[in-house]
Amino acid sequence: MSTKTIKRPTLGMALLPIALTLGVLGIQLFYFKDFTPHIPLAFGLAITAAIGWLQGHRWHDMEAGALRVVTIGLQSVAILMVVGMIIGTWIASGTVPYMIHAGLQLLTPAWFLAAGMLLCSVVSVSLGTSWGTTGTVGLALMGIGAGFEIPMYWTAGAVVSGAFFGDKISPLSDTTNLAPAVTGTNLFDHIRNMLPTTIPSMLIALVLYIIAGYSLIDGRPVDFAKITAITQGIESQFSLSWIVLLPAVLVLVLALNKMPAIPSLFAGAVAGGVVAIFVQGADLHQVFTYMHSGFKIESGITEIDKLLNRGGIESMTWVITLVMIALGFGGALEHTRCLEVIVDAVLKRTRSFGSMQAAATGTAIATNLVAGDPYLSIALPGRMYAPAYRGRGYSTLNLSRALEEGGTLVSPLVPWNAGGAIVITALGLGVSDGNFENLLYIPLSFACWMSPVIGIVYAYLGWFSPKASAAEQQRWRDMGEAIQTIDTTPGTTTLKPGYAAS
Repeated sequence: MSTKTIKRPTLGMALLPIALTLGVLGIQLFYFKDFTPHIPLAFGLAITAAIGWLQGHRWHDMEAGALRVVTIGLQSVAILMVVGMIIGTWIASGTVPYMIHAGLQLLTPAWFLAAGMLLCSVVSVSLGTSWGTTGTVGLALMGIGAGFEIPMYWTAGAVVSGAFFGDKISPLSDTTNLAPAVTGTNLFDHIRNMLPTTIPSMLIALVLYIIAGYSLIDGRPVDFAKITAITQGIESQFSLSWIVLLPAVLVLVLALNKMPAIPSLFAGAVAGGVVAIFVQGADLHQVFTYMHSGFKIESGITEIDKLLNRGGIESMTWVITLVMIALGFGGALEHTRCLEVIVDAVLKRTRSFGSMQAAATGTAIATNLVAGDPYLSIALPGRMYAPAYRGRGYSTLNLSRALEEGGTLVSPLVPWNAGGAIVITALGLGVSDGNFENLLYIPLSFACWMSPVIGIVYAYLGWFSPKASAAEQQRWRDMGEAIQTIDTTPGTTTLKPGYAAS
């Protein structure tokens, strides 16, 4: 039976696999207190397939649909593997230890969180990758924060706020390019349209981190003996000079010259290996080991060993398997048209622009929660909501901003999402070992969750919510698109011929 002839599921049937999956996930997380969402999401895929089979879908077709979405996400899997390699070689080369050493000497505890957020923002804008920034500069900041005795979750919150916000407005970022591509808008118009939510969110977060920095210190003396022990331990284990920063400089130069993320990061990993050989005295086999299994050190100083014993492709296995299972689950939901039915039901209930903007943002967030992939959380709602924006005369710049805020910025706040998993793994938050306290980084990533809130408030107030310009409307006509017409029959949405979301 062809998928096109199969009747769409009802809203209740479409919601059932999501509800059951969240139930299984809740049992794993809260009853068993085991933070390993892989198996619940695998059961979610199976539940979706079973419901699809009852609807008349063949297993072969559902498998193809799931694997198609997994294929779309293979770029993110490749980035994860390269990030694992770069963490291993940048520690071995002394790049990350040098950053930690310099930060402990230059930064002050009270200003550390605010300065860390700004540093991650600048690096992420320059590199165009939040994941790469988190695994390198973010990792170094975790070491500095440990030296200042600042709780890990506070440091992680500042890192996430800066790294993912920088990624959001970087013209080099894949998600920043994906959102306008899906919605048919111009890249730099898209970036400019995000500034009204980006700037206030960053300023508010900056103030909160300054307040938090002074509150956490609160007049207590900094344990300089501990800081001295860390800096001296790093000095005894690594040869430190400006040369060890060359891998980071290389990646920055390649990014500024608009080289793609994967070859740029891989070049950085190789450069780290070269520096490790010629500056730190490693051999080629050790470098290969650092890339595969991560860096290992026994300095005798617990803080140093705990911080620097990480990296390698193997360290990303937990994340990569999670991403692939989550993508398969999302692909099954899309193929069986469950997501389509849910989005249509939401659109039927949007009467104002504010409610439509909230629905688009919420759908991107929900896709992050259910499908576990930031790319899918941008691509899927973008395809489905663009006709509604165009049909109501609003610029799809509003939609591309909603996708970034609900997709890019929320992804690190969902622990089983690819973004959240890379944060937990790269920063060594130890959540998979039962250290749930470090999940407090989620509410403390102020900039990430405030931006969607501000964007929705703007939409209801009518602020920074542009209508489609004459040029944009002409571009739609040139593309052979027409105004959306919505059939009032429940469960149906009819588009005039030639009208497409992307």
